[in-house]
Amino acid sequence: MDCSPEIQTWSTALVEPERRLDYWISAVCEGFLEMDIASLAPASFASELQRGQLDVIGVNHVRGDPQHVYRTRRAIARGQSNFYYLLCKTDRNWSATQCERTAMLRPHDLLLVDSRRPYEFHFPVTSDTISLELPMGWVERWLTAPEQHLGRVIDGQSGWGLALSGFVRQWSPELAVRSPLPAPLLVDQLGALLALALEGDVTQSPAETSGTAALIDRIRRALRERYAEPGLTAASIATQLQISERTLHRGLASASVTFSGLLADCRMSMARKMLAEPRFDRVSIGGIGQKVGLTDPSHFIRQCRKYLGVTPGEFRRRR
Repeated sequence: MDCSPEIQTWSTALVEPERRLDYWISAVCEGFLEMDIASLAPASFASELQRGQLDVIGVNHVRGDPQHVYRTRRAIARGQSNFYYLLCKTDRNWSATQCERTAMLRPHDLLLVDSRRPYEFHFPVTSDTISLELPMGWVERWLTAPEQHLGRVIDGQSGWGLALSGFVRQWSPELAVRSPLPAPLLVDQLGALLALALEGDVTQSPAETSGTAALIDRIRRALRERYAEPGLTAASIATQLQISERTLHRGLASASVTFSGLLADCRMSMARKMLAEPRFDRVSIGGIGQKVGLTDPSHFIRQCRKYLGVTPGEFRRRR
């Protein structure tokens, strides 16, 4: 295995041909979970796995030859940790089975599986796949009943499935370690799109719509009261509002917004007001960032570039 401080890489090119399949099985067990793998051409087998970590999400990209992957009950018993996995193949058809459901997937379709249950994947032509490793608790905060969706095709060609597929296909180990946006914002966006693709209800009654709007208004008011707290979390706001974190996230997802996005909007709105008012000129740029809950000066500057179009110092000079 090649391991940089950021991206881990396992490649069969590093070993002799006769050892490649065995090496690959070990690599998959190290990078993912305990699994068995079969190949129809072990003598010429070649594959590569790269992995990065974006906040709580593991981002894996597999490239390689045809193969059959089995997560057996024996492998589950050997394992020490479990996750949900969201998979999206970028080329060629493939199939998967979990919970006695067999899914026939086209390129760009997605699949959610639970590593606590046996499954199998069949890649008849290539194995090029994006696989996102999702913590159990994280998925169960976003989805009411994730077990209902295991082994079912998420249509990557239409509706929210199309939006989710397009978003997932931009993820890579490189993006994980050099994220263009704050990691929590991307992670929340993933959760919101996953909830919409699997459990989104586009036929809300007027009463439900009104209830969702009222909930979002309560969340916005709480954020305006507490935006200055560093490390403010959705769980903390949910506790204040006496609702579950899942209810908070699902309410926001139904309006196509995320907690991280609302918090960033609130913080940067207040930062803009402070930078625009001369009475705050005695406060340093870093001090303004701290007043809106952004204690890392470089992160505050990046957020200003994103939301204000310029650095905070330049915004002050231009007013």
